[in-house]
Amino acid sequence: MMVCEYRPGLEGIPAAQSAISNVDGQKGILEYRGIPIEELASKSTFLETAYLLIWGKLPTSEELTVFEHEVRQNRPIKYRIRDMMKCFPESGHPMDALQASAAALGLFYSRRDLDNPAYIRDAVVRLLANIPTMVATFQLMRCGDDAVRPHSELDYAANFLYMLNEEIPDPLAARIFDVCLILHAEHTMNASTFSARVTASTLTDPYAVVASAVGTLGGPLHGGANEEVIQMLEDIGSVENVRPYIEDRLQRKAKIMGFGHRVYKVKDPRATILQKLAEQLFAKFGHDKYYDIAQEIETFVGQKLGHKGVYPNVDFYSGLVYRKLGIPTDFFTPIFAIARVAGWLAHWKEQLGENRIFRPTQVYNGKQNVPYIPIEQRRAALDC
Repeated sequence: MMVCEYRPGLEGIPAAQSAISNVDGQKGILEYRGIPIEELASKSTFLETAYLLIWGKLPTSEELTVFEHEVRQNRPIKYRIRDMMKCFPESGHPMDALQASAAALGLFYSRRDLDNPAYIRDAVVRLLANIPTMVATFQLMRCGDDAVRPHSELDYAANFLYMLNEEIPDPLAARIFDVCLILHAEHTMNASTFSARVTASTLTDPYAVVASAVGTLGGPLHGGANEEVIQMLEDIGSVENVRPYIEDRLQRKAKIMGFGHRVYKVKDPRATILQKLAEQLFAKFGHDKYYDIAQEIETFVGQKLGHKGVYPNVDFYSGLVYRKLGIPTDFFTPIFAIARVAGWLAHWKEQLGENRIFRPTQVYNGKQNVPYIPIEQRRAALDC
């Protein structure tokens, strides 16, 4: 067998062939099914984009109307899942609550009829519909309130903000949140998507696939980074403190949250769009002083690290947008999950098309041919 070069984190090693999304990190290009992210952000909706990702084409007007109706009808969650969520500790992280709740869906719908197109469509609709409801439900429950039922007259983004804040959102806020979901819906073979495809390759049910991806997304080096960005902005506190703070981080070779990307060597195109969205929100609902700090950080880090290809990524401005929308900081990553479910499901469906279970090899660097030591002799052997 040919021995391949070992690369930590599988960096640069293809793990699958996919037609779902494409990234050019040198030019700052992101495309979903060949359509530039800028086009989708300005012209599409999240559910239309989800349809594009999962079924490989833009829907007709009739197809989109049916799809939106199906999602809307499936927003409520089983009362037993809601009762289970009432038992979660208030101090628990929302991503842990979401992972448990998503996995629990499999108890109700896990037929694993993966050759049946109707089963696949039902699973897609149910996960897209239920995940936002679960996120909003946990937020209200941990505050001691009962869950708000989904609003049958509101679209996908507006309904989530309604369930989260218990009031019908401003149309601009709802549209900006919808665009945020589009921007986070898919991004090639990232850690959580790889996790989803590995799980899918075992032919388990899609609820386990999404639950495994949620667990992966929760790490601070993946979806949790936008929470860390807000913490960094709060720690800095003022524009005047930016340069000494960043200088100190650079001297200690500490990571600057929201900067750098394994693929992009220019500014993440999603960060550019999110920055504009933040400015629209500030213009209507009031300025956020942390935006001034963020701009100064981007300028200074660009001077220091731009030559190394270190620029803002998607996490840098997303937290400022969510913060202005009234979303708690520890819910930033669950919001990411609501969007990325579309991408995970697209990869799940693609994986089923030409499935082969993932079984990578390893480079063994341990001992060999070690003798077994009887238990009565082990302490003496260790003392030697």
